Amino acid sequence: MKDFLRAAKLLLLDLASTFFFLVLFYLTHNLMLSVCLGVALGLTQIGLQFARRKPIDRMEWLSLFLVVATGSVTLLTDDPRFVLMKPSMIYVIVGIAMLKPGWMNRYLPAIAKAVASDVAVIVGFCWAGLMFVSAALNVFVALVWSVPVWAMVMPAFKIGSKVILFVVGFAAIRVTVRRRLRAMPPNEREALLASTGLLYEPPLVKSA
Repeated sequence: MKDFLRAAKLLLLDLASTFFFLVLFYLTHNLMLSVCLGVALGLTQIGLQFARRKPIDRMEWLSLFLVVATGSVTLLTDDPRFVLMKPSMIYVIVGIAMLKPGWMNRYLPAIAKAVASDVAVIVGFCWAGLMFVSAALNVFVALVWSVPVWAMVMPAFKIGSKVILFVVGFAAIRVTVRRRLRAMPPNEREALLASTGLLYEPPLVKSA
């Protein structure tokens, strides 16, 4: 559960400015306010990373770019239909970024990266697939049904599908790690656990 919550926290922080922008826009319908505050949050996050001399992950840059790009185009076009199609653009851009093998490593504990990195790659591709499916579904619902229907269907699908995939993907990686650890020779397993900090090694006590 600790690793699950850590992964969820990192993912939410990486895409915080995008989520904040979308939620604020849905609540206020004030595009200018949503864009400005979303960009401000993204810049603040990156500024804090610079100040702490921590590496800035690609997903953090992507989140800031999405807020600036989609907000700017919406302001320039002033087309309400673009507001409905905008999530599809976001999904496609995020989906393309998620096609890179290993993007999930940032969210995995050391033991999972060492034992089940191949499963994490598959889960990462599943995330990319979900983004593309979400993009297509959003376009279909926006074109075929009314705005009230779109407002009910897409948020429910967006939240539900991501929660389900997050839980299933995390469980798949966790189960794979446990099975592969059990299948290892004891010495190899203990050495791997020690290298990832999961095996407690008591300090040596010198005999008198």
